[in-house]
Amino acid sequence: MTADALPGYRGRLREALSEAGTGVGDIIQVESDGGVYQGVLMPRVESADDLHIVIKLKSGYNVGVAFNNSVRVKRVGEATKPEFKPPPIPEAKEGLPRVSIVSTGGTIASRVDYVTGGVYAAISSRDLLSIVPELADIARVEADILYSVFSENINSSHWSVMARRAKEKIKEGCSGVVITHGTDTLGYSAAALSFALQNLPVPVVLVGSQRSSDRPSSDSATNLVAAVTVASKAPFAEVVVGMHDTTSDDSVAFHRGTKVRKCHTSARYAFRSVNAEPLARYSGGEVKMLSSDYRRRQSGEVRLRGRFEEKVSLLKFHPDFDSAIIDFLVEKGYRGIVLEGTGLGHVSDGCFEAIERANDAGVVLGMTSQCIWGRVNMNVYSTGRELTRRGVEPLGDMLPETALVKLMWCLGQTKDREKALHLMKANLAGEHGDRTTYAEASD
Repeated sequence: MTADALPGYRGRLREALSEAGTGVGDIIQVESDGGVYQGVLMPRVESADDLHIVIKLKSGYNVGVAFNNSVRVKRVGEATKPEFKPPPIPEAKEGLPRVSIVSTGGTIASRVDYVTGGVYAAISSRDLLSIVPELADIARVEADILYSVFSENINSSHWSVMARRAKEKIKEGCSGVVITHGTDTLGYSAAALSFALQNLPVPVVLVGSQRSSDRPSSDSATNLVAAVTVASKAPFAEVVVGMHDTTSDDSVAFHRGTKVRKCHTSARYAFRSVNAEPLARYSGGEVKMLSSDYRRRQSGEVRLRGRFEEKVSLLKFHPDFDSAIIDFLVEKGYRGIVLEGTGLGHVSDGCFEAIERANDAGVVLGMTSQCIWGRVNMNVYSTGRELTRRGVEPLGDMLPETALVKLMWCLGQTKDREKALHLMKANLAGEHGDRTTYAEASD
């Protein structure tokens, strides 16, 4: 058997299938304590377990048969080998703007394993282009695979490479860059690119989906069409996140990269701008600006500032919070700590001594709020005033996640504590708001 005859199978199960002389696409008979099953041997997801044989029955349904030493496998015949053949990529049309789609993985670039119900990274940005041919009428799209990972595995080293790739594509003459990304840490990456890519001449759009592209309810095609449209012709030159605005496919909202948060685990409208309005909205093939305060498209060369300090932590305060955690981080050489405090920016007085020790050790300390909307104000209560006296910097209405990323970026630019604090106070990418936008609660 060749190495490709049993994709996804491994261990003792793979050995048993090989001994039976069978490969994916063959008709096999599996005898187990649960009965006798006959069907076409199907491939497995590489990350799936090695405990199940997956076959497609004559009914068209897939079934997973638990494997153990008593299970017997017999090759019955050969069927058509299963393979995925995406539709051909539409030809590029002359005169349209160039847009680069850089794929990093996530649900927008995933397929469902219908045996387990899970999703796995499988579709490249090239596949997305062939599946969404409407893109050929919007721009001359170039596919570029950077990573194929879920967003929980993305960290600051990935941010640096993403920023470098975006700069390269802009320098090559692209009118905009679209980065496909898993949704769970999409806000972190958007904030990171907002700081790493300075003097942007064109939009950089991060886009994801809540449902994989082979599900009927998928939001990937709508989000991708909207993202490419914005990247090709929107008037702004900022890092934004584009995701569904409602439960329907009517519109996609584009949020400033430093003001966006995932607020729902699974809804298609999961992303919301916090303490700000969305920058723009896509609907009916058109881009409508919702704010007049944005960086315009312009000529000039993007500046890359892609270094991030890893030894920065975000700590969420809670009742019975152990201040020894702060001491531990200081002992481990952490250079920055963002506190996610209660209300206007408070932690208990039991943390005061540890915070003072951290400040004396030169650690940059910042305060954000656990509240979704509003800003910290550490002058109202004595607790806040005591914290500022001990070196904690109030960070206004900055999101905790954005504050973490910004502090990582600031400390990546300078080893000087005071210079890092100066950068933290500066409004570099719209992360600070001058006023709190009224937010009406909705379902």
